[in-house]
Amino acid sequence: MVGILDVDLCGPSIPRMLSVGRPDVHQCDGGWVPVYTDSSKSLALMSIGFMLENPDDAVVWRGPKKNALIGQFVSDVAWGELDVLLVDTPPGTSDEHLSVVENLRKHRLDGAVLVTTPQAVSTGDVRREITFCKKVGVPILGIVENMSGFVCPHCSECSNIFSKGGGEELAKITGSPFLGCVPLDPLLSSSLEGGGDFMKMFPESAAFSAITNICHTLLDTLGAA
Repeated sequence: MVGILDVDLCGPSIPRMLSVGRPDVHQCDGGWVPVYTDSSKSLALMSIGFMLENPDDAVVWRGPKKNALIGQFVSDVAWGELDVLLVDTPPGTSDEHLSVVENLRKHRLDGAVLVTTPQAVSTGDVRREITFCKKVGVPILGIVENMSGFVCPHCSECSNIFSKGGGEELAKITGSPFLGCVPLDPLLSSSLEGGGDFMKMFPESAAFSAITNICHTLLDTLGAA
């Protein structure tokens, strides 16, 4: 059982990426019932995107209101017995990140996976996120370099549009594990836009292989913890 908690309150994209629409969130004795992606209930979701009257509504909240909702998402959602709770946060080191850390202290907080693109402007931001993790005592599970080259949909050749190696270099400098690179793949982009299951639709793609290797490394790390 896996839960995904979307705390990107100003840009909730998980519901669209997983093609679950905008179902109503119901209450049960244990709290809010998460939204499930299939009948087996193996993947549970919670996002503010399910609570907006209009998908174009802007969430214009100050810190205290954000903190209160994230606290409810952690403690007042009937997640059930999860093997993993994955928390999707916005970029940066803001209220959302502090609130997640504070609310998960009483649970087992395995660590953070940090995602960067190869350019220096992105690795600089992630370097500050690494500093944040160290200050608040969150272990760093690893760094992923996203958009690491462009895979041509016609010839499958990979071109380094945004340079390459920035994420791996950042991992070396900061002493963080490097989990791998994910290329900029139009097939991945289109499946996420349409809510398709990329892993089932394109098992021969370069992005599939990269994502699979990263997942296996993470699972091995979590299993050894």
